Amino acid sequence: MINPNQLTLVELQQKIKSKEISPHELIQKTQDQIAKVDTEIFAYVSINERAKDQLTSLVSKGNDLPLLGIPMAVKDVLSTKGLKTTASSKILENYIPPYDATVVKKLKDAGAIVIGKTNCDSFAFGASTENSGFGITKNPWDQSRVAGGSSGGSAAAVAADECTFALGTDTGGSIRQPSSFCGVTGLKPTYGACSRFGLLAMASSFDCPGPIAKTVEDCRVIFNLMKGRDNQDATSYYKDYGAERKKEKIKIGLAKEFFSEGINEEVKKTVKKAASLLEENGFLIEEISLPHTQYAIATYYILVPSEISSNMARYDGIRFGKSREVLEDEVKRRIVLGTYSLSAGYYDEYYDKAARVRSLITKDYLEAFSKVDVILGPVSPTTAFKIGEKTKNPLEMYLADVLTSSANLAGIPGLALPCGFDEKGLPVGMQILGPHFSEDLLFFIGETYQNLTDWHKKKPNLGGKNGN
Repeated sequence: MINPNQLTLVELQQKIKSKEISPHELIQKTQDQIAKVDTEIFAYVSINERAKDQLTSLVSKGNDLPLLGIPMAVKDVLSTKGLKTTASSKILENYIPPYDATVVKKLKDAGAIVIGKTNCDSFAFGASTENSGFGITKNPWDQSRVAGGSSGGSAAAVAADECTFALGTDTGGSIRQPSSFCGVTGLKPTYGACSRFGLLAMASSFDCPGPIAKTVEDCRVIFNLMKGRDNQDATSYYKDYGAERKKEKIKIGLAKEFFSEGINEEVKKTVKKAASLLEENGFLIEEISLPHTQYAIATYYILVPSEISSNMARYDGIRFGKSREVLEDEVKRRIVLGTYSLSAGYYDEYYDKAARVRSLITKDYLEAFSKVDVILGPVSPTTAFKIGEKTKNPLEMYLADVLTSSANLAGIPGLALPCGFDEKGLPVGMQILGPHFSEDLLFFIGETYQNLTDWHKKKPNLGGKNGN
């Protein structure tokens, strides 16, 4: 008999409703799985010891809630009331928030139980979860490799069946890239579609909380509960354009810049094969160009550290947290970079110029979406790289975001989902990018693809469990 923690969210909703599975059994099995395999991968920085009591309290009220008893993991940059939120940094090692982030509260109000807080790069500054102050999260498919970042713990926890779904954040690819590396599904929503209230800010004009799950269908359910206007976040807004965009013939653009030199040949071949399968099933494929893509990574790494240097000023060791001496190296590096680009004499040369290029990149996407409905491409230039492979060269690490950061610059949504494996047995992910507020269209295409394939059903070999 299959363990309930291996089932998808939608499957569990049905089985809990029909009483085939009890929420208490599901929480216990999930906790057992964490105890069994998390020593191998270190997805969690803390566990919610009160999860069962919280579930008992919910069930006693007789609530008919859509997520009743569903165990969710929460990235450690999202505030959780009464549960440590450290941003995986030593400076906040003992910080316990007095409130929940809005997206966490919405899912808790729907019945989900926070099973634990997942590891990430400190303050979400990184692309590999090697920059955590508490240890490295390892890839469930190969523990010598990274899980991706910065939401590596969330993606690894979903892949290892240590939760039913997880919350991550995506500032430059931090949901999509670890989802790709770990063979799971992740959504970067439109900027503002999900409230940032209670999120420990990295770059305020980029940050997007979003779901990581086992299927596109699960992501749809979670996103629909998370999204919406929040009076505590002035940038939050949602308008559903999904129905208007569903055409008889959906046109998918393949941006030539996403398949250029520097992208691993196996990755390119696997993603193009996925595009061909969609074409065989009624979608139209057209090659397009996003001419300013080559400037995306440079633009991103001027604007984001600039916002970081401003946001990190609050951690002065006086109001909360420890002294700045304990900040991790990558955190210090980005503060210095951002302070430099904002300093007198350099603002016009760096920040102002980057802001102008950001507008050009956004314009590229808007023009592309006047010709095609969505854009499809790889998530990352490679599959998961070895632990330690890029840590001595920060520039090489920053280039891991080369295919994802432009979507954050433009504020558009992106859906990452598994589409195969390389010859080493590592997952390959593709991303589907759409116009602002086109999440329903991305879900439609993603669900169609997952109905045609079973890549998302493959499991890594952990704790003696059969894998791919």
